[in-house]
Amino acid sequence: MRCAVVGGGAWGTAIADRLARNGHQTVLWAREPDVVAAINETHENPRFLGGIALAPALTASADISVALRGATLVVYAAPSHVLRPVVASCAQHIAPGAVLSVATKGIERETLALMTDVVAEAAPGYPVVAVSGPSFAAEVAQGQPTAVVAACLNHDAAKLVQWAMSAGAFRVYTSDDVVGVELGGSLKNVMAVATGILDGLGMGYNPRAALMTRGLAEMTRLGLALGAKRETFAGLAGLGDLVLTCTGALSRNRAVGVAIGQGQTLDVALAGKDSVAEGVLNTQSAKALADKVGVEMPIVDATHRILFDGWSPRDAVSELMARELRPERD
Repeated sequence: MRCAVVGGGAWGTAIADRLARNGHQTVLWAREPDVVAAINETHENPRFLGGIALAPALTASADISVALRGATLVVYAAPSHVLRPVVASCAQHIAPGAVLSVATKGIERETLALMTDVVAEAAPGYPVVAVSGPSFAAEVAQGQPTAVVAACLNHDAAKLVQWAMSAGAFRVYTSDDVVGVELGGSLKNVMAVATGILDGLGMGYNPRAALMTRGLAEMTRLGLALGAKRETFAGLAGLGDLVLTCTGALSRNRAVGVAIGQGQTLDVALAGKDSVAEGVLNTQSAKALADKVGVEMPIVDATHRILFDGWSPRDAVSELMARELRPERD
């Protein structure tokens, strides 16, 4: 099968490498000339995934029409804030009958649309499959055992993605809860920033466990309000990804939170980084979405005030702990 991966960052590269190692003819599109040259000449992506040897069969191109030519499966892995224009710019090159998959985790800030909706609107007429779950790109590329979820109402499309990506140390489950899988993948980034702030403040394991648990409650509450299934948030795209991103040393979102907790401004914490910390953008989107549907998300609200209103992280912790007492289910 011919596959195209759109987005030459760490996650896009890891997915493309996985598809190529599974025997699929795979082309990775990247806008950075150095990324394209390195993949084609040395089978590495030193800018975004340094020190990892990629499949010799994987090729890269800066020409989107070349990358998409004849592709049966197209995987989008561009950052959430540029996904819509990227998809729109290449929609005319998508082959008839192709299945589209989106590995980007986020909520579009301007429209509050989920990533599958963004892709479906920018390239209408194709089934769109969300891929999410606990998966650091570097560990996927290193062959560490990893399990993710492919979600789509079109079961055949989800099964195609499952079949194309699964092999050896990479296992894909299917789901029909697109909303739950996507919200889990985006909201856990916000919780990772919040957890990083606690770590930056020098706090211990008790507050981390409390924040992750109550964060999962917030994620589930918003998901249910938008039609997601409760059990999705207890699975790979919910609890699994939350644990990984809030505790893993490779988490960009947690690292930004740590810097904020240690006293850096948001601009300083983000400066000089090639990779995007989606949790910063998702904090704005999550707050706006929760306000729109009337769902209470105090951790999201506190994180938003810290990042964008200059609120003291220690004051935020004190205020969260002083909230009105209530049953745990609320």
